[in-house]
Amino acid sequence: MGLVPEEAVKELQASMDKVEGPLQTTFRNVHQGYVTETLMRFLKAREWNPSKAHKMLVDCLNWRVQNDIDNILSRPIIPPDLYRAVRDSQLIGLSGYSREGLPVFAIGAGLSTLDKASVHYYVQSHIQINEYRDRVILPDASKKHGRPITKCIKVLDMTGLKLSALNQIKMLTIISSIDDLNYPEKTETYYIVNTPYIFSACWKVVKPLLQERTKRKVQVLPGCGRDELLKIMDYSSLPHFCKKEGSGSSGHSERGSENCYSLDHPFHKQLYSYINQQARLRESVEPIKQGSFHVDFPEPPAEGEAAAIAKTLESELHKFQNGNGISDLKINGD
Repeated sequence: MGLVPEEAVKELQASMDKVEGPLQTTFRNVHQGYVTETLMRFLKAREWNPSKAHKMLVDCLNWRVQNDIDNILSRPIIPPDLYRAVRDSQLIGLSGYSREGLPVFAIGAGLSTLDKASVHYYVQSHIQINEYRDRVILPDASKKHGRPITKCIKVLDMTGLKLSALNQIKMLTIISSIDDLNYPEKTETYYIVNTPYIFSACWKVVKPLLQERTKRKVQVLPGCGRDELLKIMDYSSLPHFCKKEGSGSSGHSERGSENCYSLDHPFHKQLYSYINQQARLRESVEPIKQGSFHVDFPEPPAEGEAAAIAKTLESELHKFQNGNGISDLKINGD
């Protein structure tokens, strides 16, 4: 019989108390004062096995030290035009908060092209948003509500999903693997909206491959998901693509102050300002360099969940591509 959560946390805590030096320093950046909640995230990711959770957490801390993740928020993507190109092709933003205080992140999964920069810039950008979420947004939300808030909600907009998504699978698998290994259990629920036919077909074959704990987090909502999302958040916190019924909302059609992907949205203004401020603090130590901040990312194991999903998606998308007239389907609606 396995350990109960309380016993598992105590055992993992005892193991982590022995970690010293740079690993203990970077662990503080991971837990932000919420040690128990952090240990529970890694335990959940390893089915409450303290030994496996300890290995996962120590591997994560080593990855952070080896890749200087603690300083990634002082490494702006420059020049600004390149950063704008990354933001215009990797659509993500903070639209608001749920009534329970969880940050709501909107992701333009269908309209993100990920084709304006090298993989290293997209990985750098993704990790910076993760770190800003974990070190700034979540601690601020916790203080505001007087209780630990260590997770977020993600709303994925599938508007515009095309067969060209086949070209993004490898990069998305890399980013997904980084999250699985180093930022486990940071998302409370994934809400998927504006689903075209191609998504529905792929979802049928991908869903059985997901772990049960992952499946429980995913909710595919009808239409733009507005009515369902309004049960957990106010209208002002809805992503812009959920504020009107029907799909087809563009990632660039709303005013910058409303479109949470835009650099003119308060979230991106604050993030950009924060990174540049941190960079100025570091300039006295070392000059800011052009070029991406390279982070080692693991090749997903061939038998792993992410690799299996990627292989299945690739196969399914090829079927559409090679089907009799399938590639001419109108895929922006069911």
